[in-house]
Amino acid sequence: MSAAFQHTLAGPATLEGTSLHTGQKVTLTLKPAPEGHGFKFRRIDLPDQPFINADVDKVQTVERATTLAEGSVKVHTVEHVISALTGMGVDNALIEMDANEPPIGDGSSRPFVEMIRKAGLVAQPSPRRVWEIRETIHQETADGTLITIVPCKTFKISVTNVGPDGRFTQYFSSEVTPEKYENEIAPARTFVYYEDVKPLLEKGLIKGGSLESAVVIRGDEIMSKEPMRFNNEFARHKALDIIGDLMLSGVRIHGHVIAVKPGHGPNTKMAATLKAEYQRMRSMVPAAVSIPDGESVLDIHEVLKILPHRYPFLMVDRIVDCLGENKCTGVKNVTMNEPYFPGHFPGHPIMPGVLQLEAMAQVSSVLMLRKPENVGKIGYFMSADNVKWRRPVLPGDTLLIETEIIKIRGSIGQTRCRCLVNNEVVSEAELKFALMDR
Repeated sequence: MSAAFQHTLAGPATLEGTSLHTGQKVTLTLKPAPEGHGFKFRRIDLPDQPFINADVDKVQTVERATTLAEGSVKVHTVEHVISALTGMGVDNALIEMDANEPPIGDGSSRPFVEMIRKAGLVAQPSPRRVWEIRETIHQETADGTLITIVPCKTFKISVTNVGPDGRFTQYFSSEVTPEKYENEIAPARTFVYYEDVKPLLEKGLIKGGSLESAVVIRGDEIMSKEPMRFNNEFARHKALDIIGDLMLSGVRIHGHVIAVKPGHGPNTKMAATLKAEYQRMRSMVPAAVSIPDGESVLDIHEVLKILPHRYPFLMVDRIVDCLGENKCTGVKNVTMNEPYFPGHFPGHPIMPGVLQLEAMAQVSSVLMLRKPENVGKIGYFMSADNVKWRRPVLPGDTLLIETEIIKIRGSIGQTRCRCLVNNEVVSEAELKFALMDR
């Protein structure tokens, strides 16, 4: 499947089982959902069948599992099913349940992976939203948990599990791809320390728990119905939980997550930080225009590293979107101080159409030169076809420059471009250019 586009399930898949905390029988069904939908839970056992978004803002409790709530409606232990959907490359799904908690199964996310495999995946038209972390994000909590996310071109997790008194300290590190998730992360089962769950057992609060649904650690003894699946199974399960909890931020990331002694509380706190930072990044886009969904922002310093143009011929102030590998959006803030205004209709200043064309060419160059095989090259303009200018661009306007690759063959690229002001197209063209070594 192409990682550049959103994916949903090809059809529904159903799993029946027992919930961990209540011991209730529960039926969970994964269903396809439209692009941009994300993950939503639906309690079909309640009047009006209410929805709960898989959103960190809905997190109510994080003790031993992650619970979401919308008013009085709750969904417990959501991390395993969200982890499976995320790890297997699903972007949009509806999760229907006839109880307040998914089936616990064997304590891993493998049953949900099997459901996804059975249903199959289909690509959707919209590009997948992936935020590439460009600055380190660090979090430290009072209980000694450390979570750091550093820049990385893929999604990678490194986990150190540390139990009480240093028991069962384990390490696991892996890039997260559907194949690696299915084989190396999904089978890892949840585990509990007997001293932590004994009071709950005595109160009858873990009615669905058993040695079939979790690994129990009592002292230095591991109590399990089957042999350990990995020699570092506990650290792998922590990675499984992190994937599910971080996805509550609402956006996939490219970054290396390094976690020491993680838990649902710190995980969801980091998810909240990711959501806030992502929204802050997106707020850097001018508010006067409607920006399409997209993930990668390049400031002027990074643009200058890619393009050879300099004042007064640089026509891009910022890249605000890079959607997949084939779309890019830039911004040019048009001010009265532009060097061309004193000589171009000085009594009625408008931005020359040919410079709008140059802006399209420069954003197209950024799009092409971001590809690893083109690093260090330079784009030379070859032709412009179907050029149209539709309305004047005036001082004070924010010019949004959208480009899309429509053909690429060897060193020759062709893009379709348009410029917009306040959602109105002001100019458009199809450009062809050659990428050459400097």
